[in-house]
This record gives sequence, structure tokens and C-alpha cells, in this order.
Amino acid sequence: QVQLVESGGGLVQAGGSLRLSCTASGRTFSNYAMGWFRQAPGEEREVVAAIRGSRGTTNYVDSVEGRFTISRDNAKNTVYLQMNSLKPEDTAVYYCAASRTLLGSSSSRQPGGYAYWGQGTQVTVSP
Repeated sequence: QVQLVESGGGLVQAGGSLRLSCTASGRTFSNYAMGWFRQAPGEEREVVAAIRGSRGTTNYVDSVEGRFTISRDNAKNTVYLQMNSLKPEDTAVYYCAASRTLLGSSSSRQPGGYAYWGQGTQVTVSP
């Protein structure tokens, strides 16, 4: 069982920045594929960014490319999502997710690729 604890959400004005953190339990964190997803009211949960593999391959949804950065610190069992130039449409509950199985590019973008989820953290961007 992997437990994920997120932090860093909040209220910010458009153009501002936030950094989300997600700390995972487990002794093999470096092997986990990690993803950040978000879900706005009435919308489906969508991938924001994912990081996987020994090389730390990353991918992003087009709408955040160039503004958000996913990274990980294996020594701290933590994955981060640095969010810059935030827009009101980024408002959502953000979830951290982990997979202990190897994920490909496609599966890393799907909620079903991940077995473990955090509780979510609210990000609100005001105009």
C-alpha cells in the first residue's frame, strides 16, 4: 500500500505561482511513476503532468506546457508540481497519483494507470 499526502494548494491571483508537493510512503519510491491530475466541478479528471522511468521522462497536458514543471526528489519520496503563470481555468482540485508498475506514455496520462491517490488539494486562481 502506498500513501500519498499532498500540500501546497491555495488561492492565488492570475499570473501567480504555486508549488504543490506530494510525499509518498514506501521504500521504492524511485521506481514509482507519478502523476498530477486535476478535476474541476462538472469536469472529468484530467492529467496535468506525469514523470516516469529511471530517466525521469515527463509529459504534460498541452494547456500547461511551458507553465508547469513536474519534478521529483527520490531522497525525500516527494514529487512536486511547480505552477507558474496561473490562469483562472487552472482552478481545480489537484490530485497526486502513484503507480508501482511500469507505465508507458499513454497509460501515464490515464487515471486508470494509477493505483494510489492522494486526498486532493484545492487550487483556486482568481481573475
